[in-house]
Amino acid sequence: MNRSIPPEIVEEVKNRTDILSLVSEYVTLRKAGRNYVGLCPFHKEKTPSFSVNQDKQIFYCFGCGEGGNALTFLMKINSMAFPEAVRQLARKAGVRIPEKPLSKEDRERFSQREQLFRLNEIVAGFYEKNLLSAGGERARTYIRDRGIDPKIGKAFRLGYAPEGWKALYEYLSKQGVPLKLAEQAGLILPRSDGSSYYDRFRGRLMFPIEDVQGHIVAFGGRVMGDGEPKYMNSPESPVYVKGKNLYGLGKARDEIRGRGFAVLVEGYFDFLSLWNAGIRNVVASLGTALTREHVDLLRRFTGQITAVFDPDEAGRKALARSLELFIAGNLEARVVVLPDGLDPDAFVRKRGKEGFESILARADSMVDYYIDSVLKSEGSIVGDRRAFREAAAFIVRFDDAVVRDLFVRRVAERLGVEETLLKKEVQKGRFEGNTPGKSPAAAPEKGAPSDTLELKIVRMMLQYPDRIPETAESEILQYLREEDTGTVAKAVLDSMRSAGKLDVASLVDGFRRPDDRRKLMQWIMEKEPPLEEQVIDRMFADAIQQLRKRWYRDRHRELKMRLGKAERAGDHETCHSLLTEIQRLSSEETSLRA
Repeated sequence: MNRSIPPEIVEEVKNRTDILSLVSEYVTLRKAGRNYVGLCPFHKEKTPSFSVNQDKQIFYCFGCGEGGNALTFLMKINSMAFPEAVRQLARKAGVRIPEKPLSKEDRERFSQREQLFRLNEIVAGFYEKNLLSAGGERARTYIRDRGIDPKIGKAFRLGYAPEGWKALYEYLSKQGVPLKLAEQAGLILPRSDGSSYYDRFRGRLMFPIEDVQGHIVAFGGRVMGDGEPKYMNSPESPVYVKGKNLYGLGKARDEIRGRGFAVLVEGYFDFLSLWNAGIRNVVASLGTALTREHVDLLRRFTGQITAVFDPDEAGRKALARSLELFIAGNLEARVVVLPDGLDPDAFVRKRGKEGFESILARADSMVDYYIDSVLKSEGSIVGDRRAFREAAAFIVRFDDAVVRDLFVRRVAERLGVEETLLKKEVQKGRFEGNTPGKSPAAAPEKGAPSDTLELKIVRMMLQYPDRIPETAESEILQYLREEDTGTVAKAVLDSMRSAGKLDVASLVDGFRRPDDRRKLMQWIMEKEPPLEEQVIDRMFADAIQQLRKRWYRDRHRELKMRLGKAERAGDHETCHSLLTEIQRLSSEETSLRA
C-alpha cells in the first residue's frame, strides 16, 4: 500500500543525518576554513569547487550550481525519488517511519500513475510478442537492415504494432484493462460515433519510452516505408510530458557520469545505432525541441553536453535555442556537425565507433561554433549587416550581463566591428524589449537582484544569523523594494520566529525554483570574514540606515511629483492631503534619526 512519510519524521531524519559523513561516502573532502571542499560529483572538473558546510548542513558547487541538504544530495547522486531517499537515511539514522495514510486525492493520483505504469508494461509486452510473431517479420527485417543487434533491440524492448484498427483494443479488452485508462494513455482513440475505439499505433515499429527510474511512460512508433508521419509519439499524460523526458537516459546515466559528458542526438535510431556501436553516454530528445527541463535533467548527471546537429537551417536554429538553454543551465556545451549531411545513425554505421569517437574528440565549443559558423557573412556589406543584427538580437536574449559582455567581445572581434557599436545595439534591443522568440533562458532570474544594498543586507542576515533579531526589530522588510531580496529576508525572519534559530536546510527547501535555490545557496556558502560582533552590528546598522534613508528619499520624491501634478490640475483637496503626508513623513524621519 502506498503511504506518505509524515513531515515531522522527515525533519527528524534530516536532524539525525550528518551531511559531512554522508557526502564523504561519495566524495573525498578536505577542510578549507569552515567548509570542506572536493571535486564535484555532478560535473567534470579539475579544480575543487564543491563545498560542504557542516554547521549549516548544506552543500553547494560553485562550478555547476548544484546544492541543497543531505536529502537533496542523496536524491541527486543516486537519482532517487524523495521517499526512497528519506527511507534510506532513516535506516542509517535508526529512525522508524510510522507511515501515514495518503489523502483521498493523493491515493487517486498515485493510483492513476501506478495504473498507467502497469498498463504501459502490458502494452510493451504485447508489442514485443508481436515483433517475434509471424506478423512481425517485416519489422524484424527492418531492424536487422538498420544494423541493430537483436540483443540491443531486446534491451530496449522494441516491438511491433500490428496492422489493422483493433489489435491492441481487442487485446486490452480481453485483459480487462479499463478502456478509459488506455484512452488517457493515448494508446486507443474513441470512434467519432462513440461506439468503440481504434488503435493509435498501427503497422509501426514501437519504441517504449522510459523515465529515469525505468518506468515506461509512453511509446514512439515509426513507419517502415512510405507514410506520414514518419514518427508518432504518445500524447502527454499524467506520467508523460515530452519536454521532460529523454530517450535512453535511465540506461545511459552511469556511463554519462563515468565519461563526464553526454552526447545528445535527436532520434531513436540515432540513439540505438550509437548504443549498438558501443557508445553508451548518449541520449535522444525524442524529436522535440530541447527544453529547460531537459537541461535540468541532464545537469543531474553531467556538466558537459556534446550536441549533434544537422548542417541545415533547422539545425542552425536548433543550435541557437540550445546554446541559450545550455548557458542558462551552467552547462559546458560542445557541438558536432557531421560531414556529408549524414545523421549519427548513418555516420556510425559507415565509420564505426572509432570514427564517431574521433569526431567527438574534435567537437567545437558551441559558443565558438555559433560565432564562427552561424554568424559568418557573405563578404558583403549586406551580409555583414545581417550578421551584425542577428548577433545583437541573439545576445539580447541573455539576462546575465557577464554572458552578454563576453558575447559582445567575441562577436565584435569575429565581425570586425567596434565593441561599442554592438553593445549599443544590444542595449537598444533590451530597452525596447526587442526579443522575438525569446526563450525561457532569457527570462530574468529572480535570484539575481540588481540592488546591491538590499543584497548586502540579505547576505549579512544569512551569514550572521545571530544578529538577525536586531534586524527584525528595525522592521526592515518594509524598506526592501525588490521581490527577491524581500522574499529571502521574510523567509529568514519567519524561520527565526518559528524555530528561534535559522534552519538553513529548511530555508533552502522552501525555495522550489532551481534558479532561486542556486542563488540562495551561493549567498549562504560565500566565505564568512572573521569579524568581531561590534563590527557586524555596525555593518548592520549602517546598511539599515542607508536603506531607510533611501526609502524616505524615494517616498518624498514620489509625493512631491504627485503634489506638482495636483497643483497643475487645481486639485486643492489633494494638494492639502499630500502636504500633510509630506509633513508627517518628514517628522517621522526626524524622530528616527534622533
